[in-house]
Amino acid sequence: MFDRFRTFLDSLTHGHAAAIAPGDPRIAIMALCIQVMEADGEIHERERRKVRSMIKDHYKLDDQALDALIAAGQTAESEAIDYFRFTSEIKRHFSEEQRIDLIGMLWEIVYADGKRSEMEDHVIWRIADLLGVSGRDRIIKRQEAAAKFDVAEEVTAQQEK
Repeated sequence: MFDRFRTFLDSLTHGHAAAIAPGDPRIAIMALCIQVMEADGEIHERERRKVRSMIKDHYKLDDQALDALIAAGQTAESEAIDYFRFTSEIKRHFSEEQRIDLIGMLWEIVYADGKRSEMEDHVIWRIADLLGVSGRDRIIKRQEAAAKFDVAEEVTAQQEK
């Protein structure tokens, strides 16, 4: 019965608004994307465009659904006190490979503005750790993102921790 009710609600909104329901793990992903964008204290337009593009393409969203997801992610991010709320949700819904790919997406956000900061390194290190992504996989994804954006990698031992 509940499934029929949900189908009915989806038909009223053509699947757009109902697609971003509370508890949707995509909200957790969006919140982490926002936290990575904010990590260095500046949100660049290139980072915003990168997030919009990646999320829209990955989840095949139209502009209305994307805007709803971004709004839900912003609300969740502003209410959060740590990363655990989001990473635990993601761990429940996504495989190890998907979590590693998420770390790659987060690195792409970092490099969208052409540089990375120690704060961005720290945020992704912490998120990766909570997601159960190994340091090796985190670094591989960072290097892949740097190569994709043609950014020189100058990494100190401090940044590798």
